[in-house]
Amino acid sequence: MSKALEISKLHAWYGESHILHDVNLSVEQGEVVTLLGRNGAGRTTTLRALLGLTGRREGSIKINGVEAINLPTYRIAHLGVGYCPEERAIFSSLSTEENLLLPPMVSKTAKGMSLEDIYAMFPNLAERRNSQGTRLSGGEQQMLAVARILRTGARLLLLDEISEGLAPVIVQALAKMILTLKAQGYTIVMVEQNFRFAAPLADRFYVMEHGQIVEQFAAGELNAKMPVLNELLGV
Repeated sequence: MSKALEISKLHAWYGESHILHDVNLSVEQGEVVTLLGRNGAGRTTTLRALLGLTGRREGSIKINGVEAINLPTYRIAHLGVGYCPEERAIFSSLSTEENLLLPPMVSKTAKGMSLEDIYAMFPNLAERRNSQGTRLSGGEQQMLAVARILRTGARLLLLDEISEGLAPVIVQALAKMILTLKAQGYTIVMVEQNFRFAAPLADRFYVMEHGQIVEQFAAGELNAKMPVLNELLGV
């Protein structure tokens, strides 16, 4: 089986600013991988570069074995990629349910989750289905942002800081969601500042600093790597 994601020698720029420097990482089908690092390390730019949302890119980005470095963003999405940005981008003029009905299917092979399945996974959204999208709490908006990409049929999910600033009960619900999706065979790449949220969920970790991968290790090596992580992240 091909890797869900394989990045090699990736460089990316915003205008004249060279942000990513020779980034190499890979993600197996069905894996949960977390990108750790301080703010400004290049983690979000890595997700954006995967989708062609930065400026110039060089290197190789293979999604399910397909080279995507020169594809436009909409074509990359149609390779089965779903992106949940930090800013969430909920449509304020639409209800919760209308936000969920909006996204088109991006996969030719995988069906998106039904509304019934979404509401079973996120009971809060079922209760608020007729509420205006931006009237939801921060946690409910985050659930909606993730649920919306599950409607598209995407099987490779890029999640940017989904736990940031949320109440512990919501963070627990999101953790449960990630474990459920993993059990269903989804592949997930998470950018996370909240190390305690990410630690029990991820199969492997990459640590970024100054636009480069400086450390990588499996979940089983986590305890041994804690001194290094303390130094790199101040966790």
